[in-house]
Amino acid sequence: MAHPHDHDHSHGHSHAHGHAGHSHAPATFGLAFAVGVALNTMLVGAEFGFGYAANSLALISDAIHNLSDVLALLLAWGAAWLSRRRPTEQYTYGYRRASILAALINAGLLLIGVGGIAVEAVDRLREPAAVAGWTVVIVAAIGILVNGATALMFMRGRDDDLNIRATYLHMAADAGVSLGVVVATLVIMATGWLWVDPAVSLGIAALVLVSGWSLARDSVNLALDGVPRGIDLPDVKDYLARLDGVTDVHDLHIWAMSTNETALTAHLVRPDGFNDAFLHGVCEELARRFRIQHTTLQIESGSDVCKLAPAEVV
Repeated sequence: MAHPHDHDHSHGHSHAHGHAGHSHAPATFGLAFAVGVALNTMLVGAEFGFGYAANSLALISDAIHNLSDVLALLLAWGAAWLSRRRPTEQYTYGYRRASILAALINAGLLLIGVGGIAVEAVDRLREPAAVAGWTVVIVAAIGILVNGATALMFMRGRDDDLNIRATYLHMAADAGVSLGVVVATLVIMATGWLWVDPAVSLGIAALVLVSGWSLARDSVNLALDGVPRGIDLPDVKDYLARLDGVTDVHDLHIWAMSTNETALTAHLVRPDGFNDAFLHGVCEELARRFRIQHTTLQIESGSDVCKLAPAEVV
């Protein structure tokens, strides 16, 4: 024990407090991942083939985006499976953070794809080319159905897991992009404005940039052990400070164990001591109110000053 104080550890796990869905992503979303990968792989092949045949940059760029989504689905699926592996002597938390690494890689793939799409679109703006209209319309319409159906399969878990949210947003955005391709092609067929095709491609690039940047920002925050989005540290500290008998809260840390599990450690000064009911109640309330599933508390009597009490000491 690091300090000569009363010390206890208590863990409020998600499955005990009504948050089980996001801790079992592989079991819950395994079929969704499999179906999503299969459908989107077929769509990518169709878009590439018909895009080149129809000379449609918008369709090809959408295929590139969908290819990145296939990779994103595979990475998220693999990371979700790894997160369920049992802890080992070397990896005492298991492989939960694999989901954060997957989110970082997915963000990188999206941002790289933006550059390729933008370069091709600019070249096509300089040298417009004809597009085979109805081929593009039909293939893009299929894309709306495939991406829309895949997005719906991940809608339920989008608020609980960064990987699931990223997958949902990618699929929903792709459905919207495919709709844009259909509209752009119909406009070209009606007006002959060839610049609409590369203009839509630039719109796709902007859409990918927005989603990729958001994913990168959130995943980097988690990788750096930042407080997960949606949790306000002052609110958590205020809750702990108001607990019965608690006179001080220090060495408070909140970080993501994975993209769907949050951990907390804190020292609570409670001169009157504690019991298991107090600890379990705090853990349950942190899980219910703040979605913090893994809590470790150190109770101190306050007779000595903890060396970690100063705010600037970690």
